[in-house]
Amino acid sequence: MPIMGLGTYALDHDTCINSVKTLLKNGGRLIDTAYMYHNEDAVGEGVRQAMKEYGIPRGEIFVITKLYPNQFGDPEAAIDTALEKLDIGYIDMMLLHHPGTDDVKAYKAMESYVKQGKIRSLGLSNWYVKELNSFLPQVTIPPALVQNEIHPYYQERDVVPFIQEKGIVVQCWYPLGGRGHTAELLGNETIVTIAKAHGVSPAQVILRWDLQRGITVIPGSSDPDHIRENLDLFGFELTEEEMAAIGALDRGEKHDWY
Repeated sequence: MPIMGLGTYALDHDTCINSVKTLLKNGGRLIDTAYMYHNEDAVGEGVRQAMKEYGIPRGEIFVITKLYPNQFGDPEAAIDTALEKLDIGYIDMMLLHHPGTDDVKAYKAMESYVKQGKIRSLGLSNWYVKELNSFLPQVTIPPALVQNEIHPYYQERDVVPFIQEKGIVVQCWYPLGGRGHTAELLGNETIVTIAKAHGVSPAQVILRWDLQRGITVIPGSSDPDHIRENLDLFGFELTEEEMAAIGALDRGEKHDWY
Protein backbone atom coordinates (compact mmCIF):
# COMPACT_ATOMS: atom_id res chain seq x y z
CA MET A 1 0.00 0.00 0.00
CA PRO A 2 1.34 3.47 -0.83
CA ILE A 3 2.02 5.63 2.24
CA MET A 4 0.21 8.71 0.92
CA GLY A 5 -2.81 9.27 -1.27
CA LEU A 6 -6.21 10.91 -1.59
CA GLY A 7 -9.26 10.93 0.67
CA THR A 8 -12.52 11.41 -1.25
CA TYR A 9 -14.94 12.27 1.57
CA ALA A 10 -17.48 14.92 0.48
CA LEU A 11 -16.34 14.96 -3.17
CA ASP A 12 -19.26 14.97 -5.59
CA HIS A 13 -19.28 12.66 -8.62
CA ASP A 14 -17.50 14.76 -11.23
CA THR A 15 -15.11 16.36 -8.73
CA CYS A 16 -14.21 12.92 -7.43
CA ILE A 17 -13.44 11.57 -10.91
CA ASN A 18 -11.21 14.57 -11.65
CA SER A 19 -9.44 14.38 -8.28
CA VAL A 20 -8.71 10.66 -8.67
CA LYS A 21 -7.34 11.25 -12.17
CA THR A 22 -5.21 14.17 -10.97
CA LEU A 23 -3.73 12.02 -8.22
CA LEU A 24 -2.96 9.13 -10.56
CA LYS A 25 -1.56 11.37 -13.31
CA ASN A 26 0.87 12.91 -10.80
CA GLY A 27 2.20 9.65 -9.40
CA GLY A 28 -0.19 9.04 -6.51
CA ARG A 29 -1.56 5.52 -6.29
CA LEU A 30 -3.70 5.37 -3.10
CA ILE A 31 -7.38 6.34 -3.06
CA ASP A 32 -9.73 6.10 -0.07
CA THR A 33 -13.50 5.98 -0.39
CA ALA A 34 -16.45 4.45 1.49
CA TYR A 35 -20.06 3.41 1.07
CA MET A 36 -21.10 6.45 3.12
CA TYR A 37 -19.23 8.85 0.82
CA HIS A 38 -21.66 7.92 -1.99
CA ASN A 39 -18.88 8.13 -4.57
CA GLU A 40 -17.51 4.60 -4.97
CA ASP A 41 -18.80 4.63 -8.55
CA ALA A 42 -16.95 7.90 -9.23
CA VAL A 43 -13.72 6.53 -7.77
CA GLY A 44 -14.02 3.49 -10.02
CA GLU A 45 -14.71 5.68 -13.04
CA GLY A 46 -11.67 7.84 -12.28
CA VAL A 47 -9.47 4.77 -11.89
CA ARG A 48 -10.69 3.22 -15.15
CA GLN A 49 -10.24 6.46 -17.08
CA ALA A 50 -6.74 6.98 -15.66
CA MET A 51 -5.73 3.41 -16.49
CA LYS A 52 -6.86 3.93 -20.09
CA GLU A 53 -5.56 7.47 -20.59
CA TYR A 54 -2.27 7.24 -18.70
CA GLY A 55 -1.46 3.57 -19.19
CA ILE A 56 -1.38 2.80 -15.47
CA PRO A 57 -1.64 -0.91 -14.64
CA ARG A 58 -4.42 -1.86 -12.24
CA GLY A 59 -1.87 -3.58 -10.02
CA GLU A 60 -0.19 -0.24 -9.25
CA ILE A 61 -3.39 1.34 -7.91
CA PHE A 62 -4.57 0.79 -4.33
CA VAL A 63 -8.23 1.48 -3.53
CA ILE A 64 -9.65 1.38 0.00
CA THR A 65 -13.37 1.33 0.70
CA LYS A 66 -15.47 0.73 3.81
CA LEU A 67 -18.63 -0.95 5.03
CA TYR A 68 -20.85 1.18 7.27
CA PRO A 69 -22.55 -0.31 10.37
CA ASN A 70 -25.96 -0.17 8.71
CA GLN A 71 -24.57 -2.72 6.22
CA PHE A 72 -23.21 -5.18 8.80
CA GLY A 73 -26.46 -7.17 8.95
CA ASP A 74 -26.08 -8.37 5.34
CA PRO A 75 -22.37 -7.95 4.66
CA GLU A 76 -22.23 -10.17 1.57
CA ALA A 77 -24.75 -7.97 -0.24
CA ALA A 78 -22.83 -4.88 0.87
CA ILE A 79 -19.50 -6.23 -0.38
CA ASP A 80 -21.06 -7.24 -3.71
CA THR A 81 -22.48 -3.73 -4.06
CA ALA A 82 -19.06 -2.17 -3.43
CA LEU A 83 -17.43 -4.45 -6.01
CA GLU A 84 -20.15 -3.58 -8.53
CA LYS A 85 -19.97 0.18 -7.93
CA LEU A 86 -16.18 0.34 -8.09
CA ASP A 87 -16.00 -2.01 -11.10
CA ILE A 88 -12.20 -2.32 -10.96
CA GLY A 89 -11.95 -6.09 -10.66
CA TYR A 90 -11.18 -6.36 -6.95
CA ILE A 91 -10.91 -4.24 -3.82
CA ASP A 92 -7.38 -3.69 -2.54
CA MET A 93 -8.51 -3.14 1.04
CA MET A 94 -11.88 -3.07 2.78
CA LEU A 95 -12.41 -1.59 6.23
CA LEU A 96 -15.23 -1.61 8.72
CA HIS A 97 -16.06 2.11 8.99
CA HIS A 98 -16.51 2.02 12.77
CA PRO A 99 -17.62 -0.43 15.44
CA GLY A 100 -21.24 -1.49 15.45
CA THR A 101 -23.68 -4.36 15.89
CA ASP A 102 -22.53 -7.41 13.89
CA ASP A 103 -19.08 -5.93 13.19
CA VAL A 104 -17.42 -9.32 13.75
CA LYS A 105 -19.97 -10.95 11.43
CA ALA A 106 -19.21 -8.36 8.75
CA TYR A 107 -15.46 -8.79 9.14
CA LYS A 108 -15.77 -12.58 8.83
CA ALA A 109 -17.72 -12.07 5.61
CA MET A 110 -14.88 -9.89 4.33
CA GLU A 111 -12.46 -12.68 5.28
CA SER A 112 -14.38 -15.05 3.00
CA TYR A 113 -14.02 -12.58 0.11
CA VAL A 114 -10.28 -12.45 0.73
CA LYS A 115 -10.20 -16.22 0.22
CA GLN A 116 -12.05 -15.71 -3.07
CA GLY A 117 -9.53 -13.08 -4.21
CA LYS A 118 -12.18 -10.36 -4.47
CA ILE A 119 -10.69 -8.39 -1.55
CA ARG A 120 -6.92 -8.31 -1.09
CA SER A 121 -6.57 -7.04 2.50
CA LEU A 122 -8.68 -5.98 5.48
CA GLY A 123 -8.68 -3.24 8.08
CA LEU A 124 -10.64 -1.14 10.54
CA SER A 125 -11.52 2.52 10.90
CA ASN A 126 -12.20 4.33 14.17
CA TRP A 127 -11.07 1.48 16.41
CA TYR A 128 -9.18 2.38 19.57
CA VAL A 129 -7.44 0.38 22.31
CA LYS A 130 -10.54 -0.94 24.09
CA GLU A 131 -12.27 -1.82 20.83
CA LEU A 132 -9.19 -3.55 19.41
CA ASN A 133 -8.62 -5.61 22.53
CA SER A 134 -12.17 -6.90 22.27
CA PHE A 135 -12.30 -7.34 18.50
CA LEU A 136 -8.96 -8.85 17.48
CA PRO A 137 -9.33 -12.22 19.28
CA GLN A 138 -12.60 -12.81 17.42
CA VAL A 139 -11.24 -12.66 13.85
CA THR A 140 -8.91 -14.85 11.80
CA ILE A 141 -7.18 -12.44 9.44
CA PRO A 142 -5.47 -9.67 11.42
CA PRO A 143 -6.32 -6.18 10.15
CA ALA A 144 -3.48 -4.77 8.09
CA LEU A 145 -4.50 -1.19 8.86
CA VAL A 146 -6.38 0.95 11.36
CA GLN A 147 -7.55 4.33 10.07
CA ASN A 148 -8.32 7.00 12.69
CA GLU A 149 -8.59 10.75 13.06
CA ILE A 150 -5.08 12.09 13.67
CA HIS A 151 -3.73 15.62 13.32
CA PRO A 152 -1.48 17.92 15.38
CA TYR A 153 -4.37 18.87 17.68
CA TYR A 154 -5.40 15.20 18.14
CA GLN A 155 -2.31 13.03 18.05
CA GLU A 156 -3.38 9.69 19.60
CA ARG A 157 0.04 9.34 21.20
CA ASP A 158 -1.07 6.29 23.21
CA VAL A 159 -3.18 4.67 20.50
CA VAL A 160 -0.70 4.93 17.61
CA PRO A 161 2.13 2.97 19.29
CA PHE A 162 -0.38 0.40 20.60
CA ILE A 163 -1.52 -0.29 17.03
CA GLN A 164 1.94 -0.17 15.48
CA GLU A 165 3.38 -2.57 18.06
CA LYS A 166 0.86 -5.14 16.82
CA GLY A 167 2.32 -4.88 13.33
CA ILE A 168 -0.72 -2.95 12.09
CA VAL A 169 -0.28 0.13 9.91
CA VAL A 170 -1.85 3.38 11.15
CA GLN A 171 -3.48 5.72 8.65
CA CYS A 172 -4.88 9.13 9.47
CA TRP A 173 -8.02 10.75 8.21
CA TYR A 174 -8.47 14.50 8.74
CA PRO A 175 -4.65 14.89 8.76
CA LEU A 176 -5.09 18.62 8.17
CA GLY A 177 -7.72 19.02 10.89
CA GLY A 178 -10.90 18.43 8.93
CA ARG A 179 -13.44 20.76 7.40
CA GLY A 180 -13.98 23.86 9.51
CA HIS A 181 -10.64 23.41 11.28
CA THR A 182 -8.09 23.31 8.45
CA ALA A 183 -7.50 27.06 8.22
CA GLU A 184 -6.71 27.34 11.92
CA LEU A 185 -4.33 24.39 11.83
CA LEU A 186 -2.52 25.52 8.67
CA GLY A 187 -2.19 28.97 10.21
CA ASN A 188 -0.66 27.68 13.43
CA GLU A 189 2.44 29.77 14.19
CA THR A 190 4.65 26.77 14.99
CA ILE A 191 3.70 24.96 11.78
CA VAL A 192 4.03 28.10 9.64
CA THR A 193 7.51 28.79 11.07
CA ILE A 194 8.66 25.24 10.29
CA ALA A 195 7.19 25.46 6.79
CA LYS A 196 9.09 28.67 6.06
CA ALA A 197 12.33 27.09 7.30
CA HIS A 198 11.98 24.32 4.72
CA GLY A 199 10.42 26.35 1.91
CA VAL A 200 7.29 24.19 1.89
CA SER A 201 3.62 24.66 2.79
CA PRO A 202 2.12 24.12 6.25
CA ALA A 203 0.12 21.21 4.80
CA GLN A 204 3.31 19.54 3.61
CA VAL A 205 4.85 19.97 7.07
CA ILE A 206 1.89 18.26 8.75
CA LEU A 207 1.83 15.38 6.27
CA ARG A 208 5.59 14.92 6.60
CA TRP A 209 5.19 14.90 10.39
CA ASP A 210 2.73 12.03 10.03
CA LEU A 211 5.03 10.07 7.75
CA GLN A 212 7.92 10.47 10.17
CA ARG A 213 5.67 9.02 12.90
CA GLY A 214 5.12 6.01 10.65
CA ILE A 215 1.55 7.08 9.85
CA THR A 216 0.23 6.92 6.29
CA VAL A 217 -1.80 9.89 5.02
CA ILE A 218 -4.91 10.37 2.88
CA PRO A 219 -5.60 14.13 2.79
CA GLY A 220 -8.82 15.03 1.03
CA SER A 221 -8.76 17.64 -1.70
CA SER A 222 -10.56 18.73 -4.84
CA ASP A 223 -7.85 21.24 -5.81
CA PRO A 224 -5.38 19.85 -8.39
CA ASP A 225 -2.58 22.04 -7.06
CA HIS A 226 -3.16 20.83 -3.51
CA ILE A 227 -3.31 17.20 -4.65
CA ARG A 228 0.06 17.59 -6.36
CA GLU A 229 1.51 19.42 -3.34
CA ASN A 230 0.29 16.73 -0.94
CA LEU A 231 2.31 14.15 -2.88
CA ASP A 232 5.53 16.18 -2.70
CA LEU A 233 6.78 15.14 0.74
CA PHE A 234 10.24 13.71 0.15
CA GLY A 235 12.32 16.81 -0.60
CA PHE A 236 12.71 17.71 3.07
CA GLU A 237 12.88 16.10 6.52
CA LEU A 238 11.77 17.49 9.87
CA THR A 239 14.36 17.62 12.63
CA GLU A 240 13.81 16.03 16.02
CA GLU A 241 13.26 19.52 17.44
CA GLU A 242 10.63 20.29 14.81
CA MET A 243 8.88 16.96 15.41
CA ALA A 244 8.83 17.73 19.15
CA ALA A 245 7.50 21.26 18.54
CA ILE A 246 4.55 19.84 16.58
CA GLY A 247 4.12 17.14 19.22
CA ALA A 248 3.66 19.90 21.80
CA LEU A 249 0.59 21.17 19.92
CA ASP A 250 -1.55 18.19 21.00
CA ARG A 251 -4.83 19.35 22.59
CA GLY A 252 -6.68 16.04 22.58
CA GLU A 253 -9.10 17.95 20.35
CA LYS A 254 -11.19 15.58 18.23
CA HIS A 255 -12.98 17.14 15.29
CA ASP A 256 -15.46 14.39 14.47
CA TRP A 257 -17.62 12.03 16.53
CA TYR A 258 -16.14 8.70 15.40
